[in-house]
Amino acid sequence: MTTGTFDGVHFGHQKILERLTDVASEVDGESVLFTFDPHPRMVLFPDDHGLQLLNSREEKIERLEACGLDHLIIHPFSKEFARLTPLEYVKQILVDAVGVNTMVVGYDHRFGRHREGDFSSLQQFGEMFQFRVEEIPAQMLEEVNVSSTKIRSALSEGDVHKANEYLRYNYPLRGIVIEGDGIGKDLGFPTANVQIHDKNKLIPAKGVYAVLVHTDQGTFKGMLNIGVRPTVTKSEELRIEVHLLDAEQNLYGQSIALELIDRIRDEQRFDGLDALVAQLQNDKEKVLARLS
Repeated sequence: MTTGTFDGVHFGHQKILERLTDVASEVDGESVLFTFDPHPRMVLFPDDHGLQLLNSREEKIERLEACGLDHLIIHPFSKEFARLTPLEYVKQILVDAVGVNTMVVGYDHRFGRHREGDFSSLQQFGEMFQFRVEEIPAQMLEEVNVSSTKIRSALSEGDVHKANEYLRYNYPLRGIVIEGDGIGKDLGFPTANVQIHDKNKLIPAKGVYAVLVHTDQGTFKGMLNIGVRPTVTKSEELRIEVHLLDAEQNLYGQSIALELIDRIRDEQRFDGLDALVAQLQNDKEKVLARLS
């Protein structure tokens, strides 16, 4: 068993889960990840958590399933749960509820009320309740931290190609298609206006992206715009709009999933609609070339 938020389930996380699976096999056991929802910082610092998550709950579950875990436990995080002493946490959760055989954690692991529990105390509890404690190497933990930082930095700069290399999958955005104002349709580029499900999800930098669009009708090539549309409106409201390149589908009211493949250009302001349409046609050719 291991525990953590595992936001992103990126390459560093995947290496930890590979080790977890190996340990489970060695003891003829089953691999367990114990995580929380909502994120602890949302409960402990509701007005100032500053979170920009790489995964929604649904996305994280899908990624963890792909890693071959036997069991995923998503425990409700509350202020009452946070008040459990280290001993209460180990006894009630690890021992009585899960029946842990081997706990796999990092040297800097903290747990229990006020984060009073540490690696040393976990080892003591292991002797008390007869379970092993294995340390995740510091180098591997550093890779996890560096990867998370680099992924967030890359996405904030719009470099989804680099982010995808660290994730080992294409960065996802999920949302529901809501009613727009029809400007794209008037320009010959009808778009689906997407409202992202998770308000704490990290939205990449403004710009035009090549994407795959997963819908109830199938998967399509798409051209995504993230921005405030400076040529057609003075509003500063961030819009996430996708134009399907190889189909015409009425997606209104549907939940859709976007896979971001690459960024084509920055968001720009053009002198008029003709210049905008010409650029959109150029963008479309670049997106089709990238997705081919």
